[in-house]
Amino acid sequence: MKSIILIIVSTAFVNNVVLNQFLGICSFLGVSKQMKASASLGVAVIFVITLASAAANLLYSLLLEPLGMDFMKTIVFILVIAALVQIVEMFLKKKSPGLYKSLGIYLPLITTNCAVLGIALTNVQKEFNFIESVAAGFGTGVGYTVAIVLLAGIRSRINEEDVPAPLRGAPIVLISAALMSLAFMGFSELVF
Repeated sequence: MKSIILIIVSTAFVNNVVLNQFLGICSFLGVSKQMKASASLGVAVIFVITLASAAANLLYSLLLEPLGMDFMKTIVFILVIAALVQIVEMFLKKKSPGLYKSLGIYLPLITTNCAVLGIALTNVQKEFNFIESVAAGFGTGVGYTVAIVLLAGIRSRINEEDVPAPLRGAPIVLISAALMSLAFMGFSELVF
């Protein structure tokens, strides 16, 4: 149990997928304009990464590795991720059309979000078992959600301030993200 908690904490904070590994930056910067959209995308990413990690582990350990088809893992993982995102997209379109509309292009971009594929491949590389893979996927999703919600909060405050003209827009957002990345480096002492 201790190792599972350690995996979740380390993937969420110490090795944050956005602020430490710099994966998933497109949706991180694009959706973080609104708090509700950021939190909703974060929940969708948690769901997709957790399920993708579980499915990828099962497919790799039960099918690809025993058949000597390790070389197919990237293609198989991409297909699994695409299918999961389609399920989430159909669910949101039916149950929450407003949220579906506010997420716009960034919801289908989860399919191509390198963070989702990256964690599935990292789990295989680190030889995680099923439970560890699910924990790593969940922790990564939580870390992504924490980062995007924090940036959305910062951006809402930035919009209320008088920012110098050359720094308005993307420059101040990138500076804020860089400062968040530096702040998250403080978590490196959290895990031994």
